[in-house]
Amino acid sequence: MSGFVAIHTGAGNCINEQLYKNVCRDACTSSVEVLKSGGSALDACENAITHLENSPATNAGFGSNLTWDRTIECDASIMDGQTLHFGACTNVSDVKNPIKLARSICDLQSKTMSHGRVPPMIVCGEGGSKIAKELGISLVDDMEELISEKALNCYNHFRGKINTWEMANDITRSSSLDTVGAVCVDGEGNIAAGCSSGGIILKVSGRVGQSATYGAGCWAVSDRDRCVGTCTTGMGEYLMKTLLAREIVNDLMHCQCPVTSLNKTFKEKFLESPYLKTPDPLFAGALTILYDRTTGSGDVLWSHTTAAMCISYMGTSFRKPKFICSELPSNCKGGRTTVVSGKQFTLPT
Repeated sequence: MSGFVAIHTGAGNCINEQLYKNVCRDACTSSVEVLKSGGSALDACENAITHLENSPATNAGFGSNLTWDRTIECDASIMDGQTLHFGACTNVSDVKNPIKLARSICDLQSKTMSHGRVPPMIVCGEGGSKIAKELGISLVDDMEELISEKALNCYNHFRGKINTWEMANDITRSSSLDTVGAVCVDGEGNIAAGCSSGGIILKVSGRVGQSATYGAGCWAVSDRDRCVGTCTTGMGEYLMKTLLAREIVNDLMHCQCPVTSLNKTFKEKFLESPYLKTPDPLFAGALTILYDRTTGSGDVLWSHTTAAMCISYMGTSFRKPKFICSELPSNCKGGRTTVVSGKQFTLPT
């Protein structure tokens, strides 16, 4: 079977490019094997993000950022472009791979619960952990098992420096926005998108980020001729206010030029959004796939207003994944300028 996988390790800075390369290589290679063996786009998307969550280099699953209260609270979501089903979890602290719980919640959308109850679309906290246990999803005995050395050092560093609320805001704006995400297309031309995150460093306990929010963290839609999926990263509150993931997909579904469409969406619906009237920089990124089912060709696209964004992609016909650290031009101001780029691909028949 054929297919295509694209992943990102977050918007911000490519601080350790080689480390991200290794993580991306393993995630892409494993996900492509799922597609080759006949797995669906949803299967491949879940697989890729699971690998990213298991790496201490990323801010998702193991290695997630710590909250102000030194706890881990993870968000994740996934969407099936074929069925339009969506599943998410938020504020889970003992689920080893939050994306697996989000996938299970997504699958529940097509099932009927006892006594005519409507299945949940988003689960949180202890309730989410209870459902995960009932579904056989791996839990950790102690939240400390999910705290990496990198995350703990980062927490100690920033927590020790904060003396005022203004300093806390500065740290939030300057820290890495390394939500992870994946978008996948399978041999049937179906698409899926997902994302996972531990949230911003020193976030308020109980905060829900874009990675668990419908329309903000990921979005995927398929019609007869075209399918589009995207996953976002950046300042969660701004992504939620603008529902950026959904806006990107809706605009691309009927566009003539994908790059022009993405530029326009970021400019008009994010940077100039009436919901974001702030002098602060607006940091965001998105990884997107547009696929034409009639021609078997597509575009993998990345866009960001941050200094950099690490992207990797691989098709079932590739010998190895491609890795790119996309950077903002040195003469451009971060948070107010969008970089949009991409590559074309074709799925073998």
